[in-house]
Amino acid sequence: MNNFIFQNATKVYFGKGCVKEYLSCLTKNAHTVLLAYGGGSIKRNGVYDEVTGILKAAGKTIVEFSGIMPNPTYAKVQEGAKLAQDKQVDMILAVGGGSAMDCCKAVSLAARYDGDIWNDYWARPGVIDFEPLPLGVIVTVAGTGSECNGGAVITNEEKKIKTGRDYPQLNPHFALMDPTYTYSVPVKQMVSGGFDILSHIMETYFSEPNEDNVSDDIMEALMKSVIRNLRAAIKNPEDYTARSNLMWNSTMAENRIIKMGKRCDFECHNMEHQLGAYTNCNHGCGLGVLHPVYYRHIYKSGLSKFVKFAENVWGIVRDGKTDEELAMAGIDALAAFIKEAGLPTTLKELGAKREELKEIADSCGISQGSYKPMTHEEILEIFQECYE
Repeated sequence: MNNFIFQNATKVYFGKGCVKEYLSCLTKNAHTVLLAYGGGSIKRNGVYDEVTGILKAAGKTIVEFSGIMPNPTYAKVQEGAKLAQDKQVDMILAVGGGSAMDCCKAVSLAARYDGDIWNDYWARPGVIDFEPLPLGVIVTVAGTGSECNGGAVITNEEKKIKTGRDYPQLNPHFALMDPTYTYSVPVKQMVSGGFDILSHIMETYFSEPNEDNVSDDIMEALMKSVIRNLRAAIKNPEDYTARSNLMWNSTMAENRIIKMGKRCDFECHNMEHQLGAYTNCNHGCGLGVLHPVYYRHIYKSGLSKFVKFAENVWGIVRDGKTDEELAMAGIDALAAFIKEAGLPTTLKELGAKREELKEIADSCGISQGSYKPMTHEEILEIFQECYE
């Protein structure tokens, strides 16, 4: 394996009833809490009442920061930072999925920084030499794995750029993860989140080194788990075993463990981020459209890994197939699973405009970890092949 340094500062409290059991003590040093959430689903499913009830009983002052959108914007980050400053907030508590968590990581930084965090920390990598506002998270959607890393994807609407950075200092101090909180998530959103989990694992798996390594072995097991449990959760959305496994799969995919010693290829994420910046499409849906076509473009350059994917993840037997035929059978199995799960299969379904594809392709970042280095011309080819 390649050399690496591993660190993860987030403490996880996992399981049914964990919010009731631990939230009060985890917020004991905070007087004023910024309660952040999205469009209000937590008010319909009872999570809001439970969380606010615990905070009020503990004597906390609650400042509400709602309306965090699925692709959080820099303007929303600035709104949250100003609110935190004006109300002299001691802690941020993000309740929701990846969007709420990502937005609040950026808010925790902006609330204690006098400059422009987009220019200094998102447009280019920066150095955080101060303490961001403390952040805790309560996870209600499995998908991004944002609960156990410092990564935050933010959209600058003015510049039409959607990009992510991962700063260890932005790791949440704690993550409360009750799988029953995910039961009320609509099936389409659950499936989209499930594919985002799979995507995170695949984009780490399909990168060097190709030699035997622990990270690849873990990822093959995780991918099989995601596929198995997503199928079970589609059949029964309140299957606790399936939902709890998906929730932990999500964390394992992005808590840095499987990335140790890997180069990582997040080209599909780069491409989808820019599609999202132009179309505001659902992240997991966009990834589902892109992945099979992208892999058909690069599989020959990472042939041995795609063969392992077919055999070890999808259980495809060689039965006289060449390496290329076996690799393509694995990619076809992935495409069939995407269709089985009910995800979109074309960019047209996501609202992309054909005449904007070149502009979007030209705006995409180029991953240095890809088996086959992309060009903007080839990215455009992939977009065109995905269009309809």
